[in-house]
Amino acid sequence: MNKQMSISALIIAKNEATMIENCINSVKWCDEVIVIDDGSIDETREIAESLGALVISFKHNSFSRLREEALKRAKSAWVFYIDADERVTPTLAKEIKVMMETSDASVFNIQRENIYFGNKFRYGGWQDDWHERVFKRDSLKGWYGEVHESPKYTGHSIDLKTKLIHFTHRDTVSGLLKTAAWTPMEAQALFKSGIDKVTFLTLLRKGHMEFFRRAILKKGYKDGMPGLVEAVIQGINRILVYIQVWELQQNPSIDELYKTKETQIINLWKNK
Repeated sequence: MNKQMSISALIIAKNEATMIENCINSVKWCDEVIVIDDGSIDETREIAESLGALVISFKHNSFSRLREEALKRAKSAWVFYIDADERVTPTLAKEIKVMMETSDASVFNIQRENIYFGNKFRYGGWQDDWHERVFKRDSLKGWYGEVHESPKYTGHSIDLKTKLIHFTHRDTVSGLLKTAAWTPMEAQALFKSGIDKVTFLTLLRKGHMEFFRRAILKKGYKDGMPGLVEAVIQGINRILVYIQVWELQQNPSIDELYKTKETQIINLWKNK
């Protein structure tokens, strides 16, 4: 193995037993596969280890910290970040290897081809889904951002031609589970930024604006019923984020209100 051309696949996973196998199989061309298991309670770890991946248990609320933990474990000259619900095609694998040898760039940007409800999305904003995913290890200095994390690196980047397949939201329930995982973190970040008090009109405005942006401005309606359904879901997600900001803005806090109610009931029994 040419050490300078070696590459590690880095996967952040939590309860991805149904997705992890095909993801790992699509990166078998890499010199090593590392899975950072973020507290899975299903068979994610066992499946990954059975396929030869190095699995590291590391639970954290920050996606940046999870990515940095994976970076610390990598031994190759290059690293490739991929999610459990993403798949590499042979064409993309070949392009990555060729560009590692011929390009002077330290970062490769890859566009995702998003599959929602079994349909390829061409509109709704999903057509502009570019991400920095392949890095020269020495050029990647770290990550910042709790939810929508971004890399810090030296050197310049180039865009690859081949897309990375992204199998997202297979059904409503799986989409809601993802929403439940990331919206509290985004709400917390917004709350800490000191945004204005959230009102009912705020919720209506945020949800409507996100639907309008996805369905109309980004032409999501051209993806048919799946595109419109996804635009509705994104609007609901915005509303859920701001409802949670509203919760955090309550004074006294909702927690304190419940404690007061509990104390009142306890006192009723004491005074009986």
